[in-house]
Amino acid sequence: MTGTPRIDLNADVGESFGSWRMGADEELLPLVSSANVACGFHAGDPSVMRRTLAQCASLGVVVGAHVSYRDLAGFGRRFVDLAPAELEADVQYQLAALRGLAAVEGATVGYVKPHGALLYNAIAHHEAQAAAVVAAVHGVDPSLALLGLPGSRVLALAQDVGLTCVTEAFADRGYRADGTLVPRSEPGAVLHDPGLVADRVVSMVRDGEVLAVTGERLRIGARSVCLHGDTPGAVAMARAVRSALDAAGVRVAPFVGESSVDSGPRG
Repeated sequence: MTGTPRIDLNADVGESFGSWRMGADEELLPLVSSANVACGFHAGDPSVMRRTLAQCASLGVVVGAHVSYRDLAGFGRRFVDLAPAELEADVQYQLAALRGLAAVEGATVGYVKPHGALLYNAIAHHEAQAAAVVAAVHGVDPSLALLGLPGSRVLALAQDVGLTCVTEAFADRGYRADGTLVPRSEPGAVLHDPGLVADRVVSMVRDGEVLAVTGERLRIGARSVCLHGDTPGAVAMARAVRSALDAAGVRVAPFVGESSVDSGPRG
């Protein structure tokens, strides 16, 4: 790697709902460069969205739309077998809501990140739903970037229509040997040791590799690393990651606004 290495850190935020609280957004947002703001379908509500957007604007954190299936009860983690046209409309509805509130708070939505173990992972291989998400984003604003899993079907389709595609890695999630995430129902799905996670992220950035749960070294080449806001100890983990990156001379900066377009590795 030549020059100063850089990476975007993103976090899932704005996932509280009414009087119910999720995550520690106030502590997490100063540590990241991009924020995936829930759009009301898996979490969040208009007041939470506005408050989160205002915080992002004040900190200079780039906003992404964290779109989901309409699944509040399941936190967006259950597969919903929607007709493509319905999924397309649902994604566009969420985008429109977040962009409208962002305009009120002086923030700008720069990218889209599908949420959930099922929508995010389903569109890695589900052709019809992947195409629906791409059509939704492109229909609202072709300048929006799409954040996704390396080698996923959705990023391949997005690249075909000219969307900016950004590959993502996960700081605290286990990987299978094929590069997919370990399901949350299985052992090793979520990592909890801040020091281990911090060292892992530095290796992702400097070496472009991550260790699978079965011991294989995987090439990932990600431009953004996700820190889950709902993981126990999320703030301590984020601080450890940020400190480790700073110590390694890695610049933390958003991918939105970069001149290059990178759809990531295939296979």
